[in-house]
Parts: sequence; C-alpha cells; structure tokens
Amino acid sequence: MLFNAYYHSPMSKASTDFDSPWKDTLEWYFEPFIRLCFPQIHLAIDWSRSCQFLDKELQKVVRDAQVGRRFADKLVQVWLTNGQETWILIHVEVQGKQETNFAHRMYTYNHRIADRYNRQVLSLAVLCDGSPHWRPTKFKSNILGCKVKFQFLMVKLLDYKEKWEELEQSNNPFATVIMAHIKSLETRKNQQQRQAWKMSLTRRLYEQGYQRQDVLNLFHFIDWVMKLPKGLEQAFLQEITEYEQEQNMPYITSAERIGMERGRQEEAQKLLLRLLERRFKLSVPTEVQSRLQQLSVEQLEELLDVALTVDSLEQFQLRIEN
Repeated sequence: MLFNAYYHSPMSKASTDFDSPWKDTLEWYFEPFIRLCFPQIHLAIDWSRSCQFLDKELQKVVRDAQVGRRFADKLVQVWLTNGQETWILIHVEVQGKQETNFAHRMYTYNHRIADRYNRQVLSLAVLCDGSPHWRPTKFKSNILGCKVKFQFLMVKLLDYKEKWEELEQSNNPFATVIMAHIKSLETRKNQQQRQAWKMSLTRRLYEQGYQRQDVLNLFHFIDWVMKLPKGLEQAFLQEITEYEQEQNMPYITSAERIGMERGRQEEAQKLLLRLLERRFKLSVPTEVQSRLQQLSVEQLEELLDVALTVDSLEQFQLRIEN
C-alpha cells in the first residue's frame, strides 16, 4: 500500500502534495478504513497477518509515472483469506476538486505497479471533493479498434452525509475522519460554526473511550482539516482545556499540543526564509529573521504570497514592518 504531513490547511498556499495528514491517518487506521469504506474487500483480506506498507516501492513507480498531483498514495501488501498475496493501490484525493485525468492516473499507476512487481493490483479511490456529481470509476481508450478498459473501486465521502447517524454511533475511528472532513466542507464559510463542530468532534473522541494515542492521532486530522482563524482557535483551545480538566485527561492541551504548534511555526519560518533566499540570492538579515520569529503560523503563511510578489528583499522588509 502506498501512503508525514502536518498542520497545514487543505487550501493553504504553503501546503505541498505530501503534507496531508491523510497519509498518517490511512496508515494508522488502514483496517478500520477498509472495514468502513470497502466492507466487501475487508472480508477478503486475512487480517490475522500483518499488512506491509511499501512507501519506498511506490515512490519508484511514482517517479516513472508523473501524472497529475499526488496527495496520499499508498501501496500495501496484504494477504487474502484464500492464501493468495496481492498489493493494493489506494489513491486518496484530498485536493477537494475534480480532475479530468484522475481515471487515467489510476489506470497508469495500476498498470505500472502490476508490470513492475508482476502482481495483481486492486485500485481504490476515496473522493474527498465537494462535487456530488463527479464519480470517476473507469478509464477507456480506443484507437482503431485497440481498446483499453479499466475499472477501479471508489467511495465518495459526501455520500456519508446521508449516513450521519450511523457515523455518530460507530466506534470505528475512521468514522471520525469522515465526519471531520464532511463538516470541514460544510463550514467553509462559517468559521464560528466550524469552531462548534470542531469542539463537538473533539469531545466525541473522549466520549467514545479512545485511548490517549488514538485521541491524539484523530485530533491530528481534525485540527488540520478544520483549521480556525487565530481568535477562534484560541477560544477553542480554552474550551478544550476546560473540558480536559473536567475529564482529568489532559491529552491535547499537554506538552504535545504546545510542541505541535511550535513545530508548525518553525516549519513555516524555514519555508519562508528559504523562499526569500532563493528568490533574491541574498541572506535574510538577522532583524528580519527575528521579526519572523514573532509571527503566528497564519501570518507567516500570508507572507508567502508577499515574498512571491515583491521585487526585492527590502520591499519585503518594509511590508513586515508596517
């Protein structure tokens, strides 16, 4: 199976193809993911035998097949209940919009993996976009009677809106992932509503009785996909702090949370400094670096656009001083 992403908004200009928490989440909860989204396939896999994630092997294929943008490809070696061995290609689309060449990419990866490893490949797609009508499941090619027909399996996360009560009652950890994604789409234009849902879904982690590591893992995804502006984020943090104190379970608001926020800030600073140095071929002055250390992640991400549009390092310095 082909799948560390950290806390960048899905729409953040600072994001890259490989910074999505989908990658970690799918690897941490692969079996619950298959059980919830592809139940018939779940029955065919021998879960008593360990799955092997083949990230390095997948990257060899990806280098040979640069087709479109990649967000969370995973190649997993699994055993079937009949004793046969197969590899599963899971392509998770977290871009949030349809692509005309998506089916072609699924076909290309399937074909190249099968050819490289001489194994049958099962291709699965999880569509996370907001368009209910975009549902690619097949690729076809026909030239002078020479035909190619390829069909892959697909799940559309929007469809789970109609199964919301089932998700709420489910103890499957991947149900939380789908719920957070759905509410992130629904609350794009209402940040206060997003704050309320973020708190509700976070509180649910404790109500479900998850262990500490699962709470942190799932909150990792919730926090990324339901990013809030600074003021509402502070209010959310205050609310979750009070809740954890009541429950006597300081998981999220412990040192891990502080460390994660600091990590986000440091990464944003490094990215911005690297961009400035490469664009203007100059070392960034110490006073500018000191100023950047005082800024929030959100402010640093906004300055990425500034760094791309100003004509000189001096102009950038004037912008951050104003």
